[in-house]
Amino acid sequence: MKLQGLSSLFLVIIIAVQIGASAKEVKQYTIEDLLDTTGISGASFSPDGKKLLITSNETGISNVYALPIDGGDPIPLTASTSDPIYGNGYFPNDERFIFRRDEGGNELTQIFVQTPDGDVTNITPEEGAKASFAGWAKDDQSFFLVSNSRDPKYFDLYEVDATTYVKKMLFKNETGYNFSDISDDKRYVALAKPETDKNNYAFIHDLKTGETREIMAHEGVEAVCRPQDFSPDGKSIHCLTDQGQEFLYLLTEDLETGESKILEKLDWDIRYAYLSKSGRYLVMGINSDSISEVKILDTETGNALPLPDMGDLSISSISFSKDEASMAFYVQGGRTPGDLYYHTFGSSSRPTQLTNRLSPKIDPEDLVAPEIVRFDSYDGTVIPGILYKPHQASAENKVPALVYVHGGPGGQTRATYTPLIQYLVNHGYAVYGINNRGSSGYGKTFYAMDDLKHGNADLDDCVASKQMLIDTGYVDPKRIGIIGGSYGGYMVCAALAFRPEEFEVGVNIFGVTNWLRTLKSIPAWWEASRNALYKELGDPFTQEDYLKKISPLFHAENIVKPMIVLQGKNDPRVLQVESDEMVAAVKANDVPVNYVVFDDEGHGFRKKKNQIVGYKAILEFVDEHLKSADL
Repeated sequence: MKLQGLSSLFLVIIIAVQIGASAKEVKQYTIEDLLDTTGISGASFSPDGKKLLITSNETGISNVYALPIDGGDPIPLTASTSDPIYGNGYFPNDERFIFRRDEGGNELTQIFVQTPDGDVTNITPEEGAKASFAGWAKDDQSFFLVSNSRDPKYFDLYEVDATTYVKKMLFKNETGYNFSDISDDKRYVALAKPETDKNNYAFIHDLKTGETREIMAHEGVEAVCRPQDFSPDGKSIHCLTDQGQEFLYLLTEDLETGESKILEKLDWDIRYAYLSKSGRYLVMGINSDSISEVKILDTETGNALPLPDMGDLSISSISFSKDEASMAFYVQGGRTPGDLYYHTFGSSSRPTQLTNRLSPKIDPEDLVAPEIVRFDSYDGTVIPGILYKPHQASAENKVPALVYVHGGPGGQTRATYTPLIQYLVNHGYAVYGINNRGSSGYGKTFYAMDDLKHGNADLDDCVASKQMLIDTGYVDPKRIGIIGGSYGGYMVCAALAFRPEEFEVGVNIFGVTNWLRTLKSIPAWWEASRNALYKELGDPFTQEDYLKKISPLFHAENIVKPMIVLQGKNDPRVLQVESDEMVAAVKANDVPVNYVVFDDEGHGFRKKKNQIVGYKAILEFVDEHLKSADL
């Protein structure tokens, strides 16, 4: 591993440099300024290669746009004013496109096709069902989707005629498989079946014979096995696995002989791998110490394709034109949001920047670049994380701090641009995005360290990070709070309930408070992962006492520090009742608690108007109870 074993001496040197850095005043921005940054995702080439289909929230709601590659403003193709719309891509031979949307954040996504004239067809109108686009057939005459319309627990694979939109079931899923890929000749389907987050199995289903057989067999050994893409000839498949290693590596397995060959093995996880349509290029995404990297192999030569030099910015999300002569990609840094670029292979000219997402009101020098910092936790385990030091901070001007806990539980805080974090840092808060034990990206041993220890071992990492913050010399020891969303919100509530004197405030963004209820009420479409969740977190039907022990709601009488709670009414993962009951319990302690509920949001706030309200409420809360309070 590259950096996880940094010595304490090196950490001391880092901290000493930080203490020595002088403070400087910067312009403070409103949340409206920071959210004036346009959110953009996707990049599907039009058949003629002259436009890209993207999703943008320029209007405050995500919609689909056509972005010319030779310059010019994005052309709006949809105009929703209620629920966000996300583009999946153009049709291969005409300018129809596929998009998805749900209602109010309920995650029951449906798949639609829109023509250039604006006519829209709902491909998956089944009420209460969830569907996802799953790619195009090799001949471009049909596309695939998965849907749980037959049984809410399982996703079946369908083929959709590109002209008539008639659906045909290809694979009936009755045992909790997750779909991965289908071969170009439409004979084989690659499937994965999770047992736990650390152990899953991969299979090939033969649509001709009906046979299903295991690949990457690993009987008696825990391993993650993730099928990726079939080879163009359908004789082999690319797979990711950590069998016998700490990190996910890429191999190819021969479907006839079962022989495997390692293609790429690194000191970090390879997060994904996919082939261009012709099979000429193999793209790998790498999680390098929380920073996204990408590598493209030319499968004809076996050599890595030279990528444009973007300085200290990272490249991700590669898309190829139909003729595979050009690519679109995103470039992002810690204080710059991801912008979209266009590049022709073999060209000596600099890639064309197609977007400029950062608001012209904002000077990037006023924002803060994230720094990867590690510390020794309570038991000597080295914990990584992302530290943001406000420009205003110094040994003479100590600032309040927030420990920022990611979702998951097996998520990861990454060194990327995050508007909420930059907003807080710009207003004088140090923020440490902790990747406590159990976080992904640092090897499977580290990932497993919090299993059935949630609200305890991982929480104590958060508590231990306070000393690292204090040792920087610019953080006020008496003004450290904790913030997080989803599982991170659970950690906030756990911190206030189980370590009630450690953090001065808590910012709980749709966090779990009652694991018994949450694990019993997980959405039906999570059936394939249900047992994996139970094995990591606890089984609500057999481990009730344990889950009550780690659920903050049952210990809310211990909470003595102020809390703010943000919640989406339509959240299918963390039900609103979780937050309702926690707020009521904290109020019963006569402890200050603010509560913000959005009627038109689910698990995550997707509308700018709601983000503005929510983030502004967070800053006002911590300003009152952390920065200005008499502690």
